[in-house]
Amino acid sequence: APVQPIPYSHKKHLALGLECRQCHVNPEGGEMMTFPATSICMSCHQAIAADRPAIQKLAGYAKARTPVPWGRVYDTPEYVFWSHGAHLAAKVECVECHGNVAEQDVMAQVTDVVTMLGCRRCHDARQVFTDCGDCHEPRQ
Repeated sequence: APVQPIPYSHKKHLALGLECRQCHVNPEGGEMMTFPATSICMSCHQAIAADRPAIQKLAGYAKARTPVPWGRVYDTPEYVFWSHGAHLAAKVECVECHGNVAEQDVMAQVTDVVTMLGCRRCHDARQVFTDCGDCHEPRQ
């Protein structure tokens, strides 16, 4: 797992009833999900645990209107075209690619979803046709 600028536990936050898409959004059905805006975090953390150093650091990012420079855990090679939007439209659940994030205090890559074998395994299981150009050429 990459070292993150602020410690964050998905396990703790999901146990409170938060859902992935409350914090990670996919603008206009696009390629990538976004990292949460600091304003989303601060909507709770203005009052909750506000005295903790990590939350004070978060508040500093929010005050400066600067996004937290999170390290991406799952990343595909530049020569691969991949879209969260297409997978969300196909009703692929977050846990299918990212593993049981609700049990992770530190977000780490626990699946092979960023490899060709991982992608093919899932597509084969779902009986989804794949052609080289589906992933290796951007769709218009």
